[in-house]
Amino acid sequence: MGNEKPNFNDVLCLNSDYRHYLFDHVNDVIDSIGAENIDGFFFDIFFLVPCDCRHCQKEMARLGIDHTIASERVKYCHLMLKEFKREMSELIHQRVKNATVFYNGSHVGPYIKTSLPYYSHLEIESLPGGSWGYDNFPLVDRYARTLGKEIIGMTGKFHTYWGDFQSFKNIEALEYEVFQMLSFGAGCSIGDQLHPSGQLSPATYDLIGKVYKTVEKLEPELDQSHPLAEIAVVTPESIWDNGMTLDESLIGANRVLDELGYQFDIIDLEGNFSNYKLIIFPDQIKATPESITKLQKYIADGGKVLLSYQSMDQGVYEENPITGNLMKGSSFWDRDYIYPNDQIGANLPREEHVMYEQGMAVEPISSEEILETREPYFNREGKFYYGHQHAPSTGKKGVPAATRKDNCIYFSHPIFKIYRDYAPRWVKEIISDALHLLLPEPLVLKPQDKPSLSAQLHFAPTKNTFLLHLLDYPLKKNAVNLYTIDERMQLINQKFTVNVGTHQVQKIKLLRSEKEIPFTQEENKVTFTVPELNGYEIVKIQC
Repeated sequence: MGNEKPNFNDVLCLNSDYRHYLFDHVNDVIDSIGAENIDGFFFDIFFLVPCDCRHCQKEMARLGIDHTIASERVKYCHLMLKEFKREMSELIHQRVKNATVFYNGSHVGPYIKTSLPYYSHLEIESLPGGSWGYDNFPLVDRYARTLGKEIIGMTGKFHTYWGDFQSFKNIEALEYEVFQMLSFGAGCSIGDQLHPSGQLSPATYDLIGKVYKTVEKLEPELDQSHPLAEIAVVTPESIWDNGMTLDESLIGANRVLDELGYQFDIIDLEGNFSNYKLIIFPDQIKATPESITKLQKYIADGGKVLLSYQSMDQGVYEENPITGNLMKGSSFWDRDYIYPNDQIGANLPREEHVMYEQGMAVEPISSEEILETREPYFNREGKFYYGHQHAPSTGKKGVPAATRKDNCIYFSHPIFKIYRDYAPRWVKEIISDALHLLLPEPLVLKPQDKPSLSAQLHFAPTKNTFLLHLLDYPLKKNAVNLYTIDERMQLINQKFTVNVGTHQVQKIKLLRSEKEIPFTQEENKVTFTVPELNGYEIVKIQC
């Protein structure tokens, strides 16, 4: 949807006199309302804008920044906004000592790290009916929760997104969005917009109240618990990125890992690798000398790594020190095939399976091939034509599809982007087999025939309690303009196994249905069956 006039998408430069106006305005708000009556400040629509006004040009000239290059203007905007946040937060805390402060840019990513001290907490604006979509919140939260700040999720009561007056979200959709926030360790916020009459909508607050009634009941149990993670997925988003577009391979990685039941965070290359047993570099994570050295140390210390496609490719015709492969550029074939074996693709038929996007040509040097490709008859180009899509397999062995060097497995195709674009089951199977080789004892084992069932494991150390959040609401594309949720998934007798380490389990209780359930424990693993799941349940494992 375009921003046709009139709109509020024009922006004023915070380097201009508008900056002073804002400071005066905040002081006036505090004077008028009284510091004792203010809980906090929320600054909205706080975007990175590559401004080229005379005020910014003057400052960029002083700093030696080329104002004619948009990416350089974005870098300057980071610096300018950081200084603004510092000044504004200092002003607010001088006058309202315990006020919360948040600067909302509709996204939380690596760009926020340089000014993180000036935020009291982080809020994730993510309305599934807007430009965010249902993929957005999990990706942003998995990254934001690693930054050491309290997290609040934000959705809306609207059927679509902001400004959708006199509309009401399906209660099932609102339940899913709020319960998902809880399952990811975030607080919850539901946005509304006030009618010009000043009258609240009784139906809106009846809707919100029904969902928050469940939250209120669960809150004491969730207090002091935090999500666990055994895997980190590295984001290609950098500190200078401008905007909130999520990487396609990151979306694919999030989908497939959640469907398989793995517990994971999203980090950037500056993150602490040692917090995780396995690091995944999906498709296009650019190598730097520092990241290569850091990764080599992580592997030497026993860490496991899964890479795909061009991740950590140094752009040279030499052996890659991480994968042990000679990187020879893009594959000759636009589409080729994988041929499963007993190690990778063990549950697949022993036939060729198409890979929908072009891979890389690699040659094992200090690695071993663990998955083969098969070549097609030809690329579909020029006079070479076969049916509606790609030519079939010749059966001739091609370049490796996957290799292994010690604790590192590499896939030569962009497997995560392929999964995001097409969701072929065989791609999920080969990812699953590779993960099992690297991480044979995951934190959670969930039913593999229920891919939409999300399982998020938390631990509350002060209570010596594990909480397993189970969430399953069917997402539908029954409208042209948006995805919707209008029912809960009813599941019966679903079996789970949780790795509780050295803890001895005393009892297991379902918090929503208030039922104790039987379990068995063998060493570090506790196994139980949830008799009924109606959309959302929390399994309390008391140790």
